[in-house]
Amino acid sequence: MSTLSELVNLKLGDVTDSIIAEYIWIGGSGTDMRSKARTLPGPVKSPEELPRWNYDGSSTGQAPGKDSEVILYPQAIFKDPFRRGDNILVICDCYTPQGQPIPTNKRAAAAKIFSQVEVSNEEPWYGLEQEYTLLQKEVKWPLGWPIGGYPGPQGPYYCGIGVDKAWGRDIVDAHYKACLYAGIQIGGINGEVMPGQWEFQVGPALGITAGDQLWAARYILERITEIAGVVLSLDPKPVEGDWNGAGCHTNFSTKSMRREGGFRVIKDAIEKLEKRHKAHIAAYGEGNERRLTGKHETASMNTFSWGVANRGASIRVGRDTEAEGKGYFEDRRPASNMDPYIVTSMIAETTILFQQNHPRCLSCQH
Repeated sequence: MSTLSELVNLKLGDVTDSIIAEYIWIGGSGTDMRSKARTLPGPVKSPEELPRWNYDGSSTGQAPGKDSEVILYPQAIFKDPFRRGDNILVICDCYTPQGQPIPTNKRAAAAKIFSQVEVSNEEPWYGLEQEYTLLQKEVKWPLGWPIGGYPGPQGPYYCGIGVDKAWGRDIVDAHYKACLYAGIQIGGINGEVMPGQWEFQVGPALGITAGDQLWAARYILERITEIAGVVLSLDPKPVEGDWNGAGCHTNFSTKSMRREGGFRVIKDAIEKLEKRHKAHIAAYGEGNERRLTGKHETASMNTFSWGVANRGASIRVGRDTEAEGKGYFEDRRPASNMDPYIVTSMIAETTILFQQNHPRCLSCQH
């Protein structure tokens, strides 16, 4: 082991009670993540124990240079799989010095929706299926693909095994274990239809914690690809042509949907989603029009549809849900680069709070 590796892996708990807290936030593009670390007394058990911090928002596209200070509010903590010990990852959202959420802070609006009594009483559960593509660093071409060329057509790669089918498995497995170590409710992983593309699932997670956990999982994945010298892409259509795109299918249920007779509640929710289809599409990720074409296991973004076991529909209901008369549904429209705070809160708002004649629109900023 090199001296550098030995130093990186030093165990601090033997010599100090201090911990390292990595403060993580979403940058100006709405999809990039930023972080910086500080030393604090440890151990820390909840975000309420942590101090607020600040950063230069003019360097992240989130504040003007003449008034550049943005304040970080700690919102969720996870065990740090990189530094280990009592060290932590801290998911934050961003505010002005006056305490107002900055425009790229979508968590604050989501928290308002999830705090509504009608929503919290329904105990909304989410399962988020994050698809992503691994790219070769120098050429930004999918991992395992011949430079300037293409592998064989889709077919053998989905959940595939073998050196000619599954490229990047070491990264995927490292991420899987790191998320479990961190305390993220990661449900599993699989190779996707397009080679070089993978998926992990977060959930079932309650309310806003689904968004916190997905952002933490994305952060850990980007750190691992940094170590591996591979580029992480959340582009919803990283390669044009006869290749599947990348989504973040969002599974959803409420207490009423999980009870006896819940299938009727699910159908009512789907009817509401149809009424707000355009608003949801507009909020479901950048570049999604390149993915939602009606081909490659997607519905066209211009039409709304649903069906049992239909992966070409906007909303898919599982066979088990139909058979049991209760359960959950899957919104297949969100893109891989969607903001989970926006998507999860918007689904809750539409299906629980929205009424056709008296809409309660808390998410106009979405």
